[in-house]
Amino acid sequence: MIDSNSHYDLVVIGGTPGGIACAVRAAREGLRVLLVNHTQHLGGFITSGAGGWETPCDYLRSPLYAEMITGAAEYYRDTYGENSPQHRAALPNPDNRFHIERPKVEPRVAEMLFEQMVAREKTLTVLKGYYVASAERDGAKLTAVSLKELHPESGAGVPPASSSEAGETPAPPHTLRITARTFADGTYEGDLAAAAGVPCQIGREPRSRYNEPHAGVIYSTERPHTPDQSRFPQDAVAGRLNIRSFPHATGPLRHPDSTGEGDSAVMAYNYRLILTKNPANRIPIQKPKNYDPDAHKKASNGSYVPSLPNVIADRPNVVPNIPNEKIGWNGGRLIGPHNAYPTADWPERERISRHYLDTMLSLLWFYQNDPAARECDRDYWKDYGLAADEFIDNQNLPYEIYVREARRLIGRYVFTEHDALPVPAFARIHAGARTPIHPDSVATTDWPIDSVACIERSSGPGAHPDGIFFLAEESRPAQVPYRTLLPQGLDNLLVPVALSASHVGWGPIRLEPVWMQTGEAAGLAAVLAQKHDTTPTALDPDQLLRGLVERHTMISFFNDVDPASTEPWIPAVQYLGTKGFFATYDAYPHEPLTSATADCWAKAFTALLTCDTSDDASLVASAAAHSLPANEPTKPSAAAAAIVASTLGEFASKLRTALSNKNLDTEPLEAAKRALGLRCEEPLPRSAACQLIYETLGAIKTRKRT
Repeated sequence: MIDSNSHYDLVVIGGTPGGIACAVRAAREGLRVLLVNHTQHLGGFITSGAGGWETPCDYLRSPLYAEMITGAAEYYRDTYGENSPQHRAALPNPDNRFHIERPKVEPRVAEMLFEQMVAREKTLTVLKGYYVASAERDGAKLTAVSLKELHPESGAGVPPASSSEAGETPAPPHTLRITARTFADGTYEGDLAAAAGVPCQIGREPRSRYNEPHAGVIYSTERPHTPDQSRFPQDAVAGRLNIRSFPHATGPLRHPDSTGEGDSAVMAYNYRLILTKNPANRIPIQKPKNYDPDAHKKASNGSYVPSLPNVIADRPNVVPNIPNEKIGWNGGRLIGPHNAYPTADWPERERISRHYLDTMLSLLWFYQNDPAARECDRDYWKDYGLAADEFIDNQNLPYEIYVREARRLIGRYVFTEHDALPVPAFARIHAGARTPIHPDSVATTDWPIDSVACIERSSGPGAHPDGIFFLAEESRPAQVPYRTLLPQGLDNLLVPVALSASHVGWGPIRLEPVWMQTGEAAGLAAVLAQKHDTTPTALDPDQLLRGLVERHTMISFFNDVDPASTEPWIPAVQYLGTKGFFATYDAYPHEPLTSATADCWAKAFTALLTCDTSDDASLVASAAAHSLPANEPTKPSAAAAAIVASTLGEFASKLRTALSNKNLDTEPLEAAKRALGLRCEEPLPRSAACQLIYETLGAIKTRKRT
């Protein structure tokens, strides 16, 4: 029973995938958790029409994300059979490396899996149909939140079709006051962060703020297809980057129209309708009560800009091959009304959302029925209807609008465009260079730096509308610092969804797989903070990183390291990927450690022994990566004869010297060396060298704490 003044170890506001991951991880580790959601349906966009997981990376990047992917695949296998169309759709397509061949899941199945996930945790309480109305602070501590019932008249947590329209007086909303040791904001809108009074940003920063080329008002052009390239990035197509490729990318900006001026505009919203042609599961599209015959003039069909070359302009933007003969329609983007949404109250947000939904239904009805519709549109859409088995308590319509961007925290680190681009200093030395290395990384991005339109204006033919960019060629997988989850001036609030990023930096962040990682990291941070009687902001990030990698979370992307693998060296390589031991995305774990790299790693090990602050750790990581031998090993097996390998004995001697010079006990090193089970005269694999460093550092840090 939830009463006013109930107390929890952790209160999570927002039943998004990131919020759920935060709550479940904390509960699974023993905390008493309350998860609050404003509707009756958990899962956010994933259960409101996403149709799958938007990621070009196939890795099972974190434990709870892995549970969702494998849970869906097992459900379809058990229900429809091994290798059935449904089962195959739920898995990444191994034969086609195009990004749209990522794992798919029906919204109803995703919701079922989320419900099962939370139900398994006996210390997790879920409160549906409530939103945060206000928050109480005592200096740098958040002490309580007031929760208000969203739709007391319907009891459904969704906008009623009914009572107010029928002239009935709505029932007064029920309110609750809840206290907790730690709070987390898992909403897309950053509502708890705003209620707590921490700094947030809405809209686009000017170019001058963070020196981002794509900040502010911009008009991008399309990167043309050539005989040599029709998918992006080229490194993925060529097999040098282990992610899926995209069919288009934007190129140079149009000047002088791209002024870089800041404003309050955010990415356009829309609904993602789940449609089917299957007569046995199809609800025909009815003419909306608020039908707008001009909807086709106001809302994008999700198509690319017709005037741009080498792009199929009339191809509707859909998520194909959702299990059971469904698609997700990603059209109907109205540019403009969404900009009032981030700071609006819930009644106004629902009015805005309904406007978008009516526009989308009007657009679909127009395509199917209006003589003015183009023949190609009518032919494509004529047989589609709403899926009868989806959103069955909401007229087969998604529960939530697709909020691409709302408030963004201004935290203790701001993730910007630069964080998702290769470091220029690394790129001058290393082919396939990494993005910036963050010693407190808790998650990874893999989606390109991107934005859909923000304002309805154009600079003329040949350029996208204001705000659109899709840097599929330049972007690379990036590390997300723990500091982006931490607000300024408040010590016990974590913000794993509306986290700290610029508008341009937001593009790679804003995907559910990333948020499931940051959410799970936030949940573990709350656990460790309570265990060590501290706050999330005072928590040693190293403890959090070790907890994440030992649970098989990907905090460093590698082409050749699957974070879900049970190989004993996986945590070590993941961890050292945040410390500057790798300047590229290739770990070459099974290749011999060369003498040159051994020298560099020993120096980095020495620096880490006395590294106490985040700033120090960042400098150490950057310096370590910059000092690595250029492009070694590029083709290690082929060049093995020319490589001077380091043995276990030689490398351990370098580390022993480092410990002795710092007056530190060498026993942790000797214990780690014995655990490897290798002979001292044997060439040392890079993976084993990482294990040696990881275990030694861990033991030394544990001794320091005790």
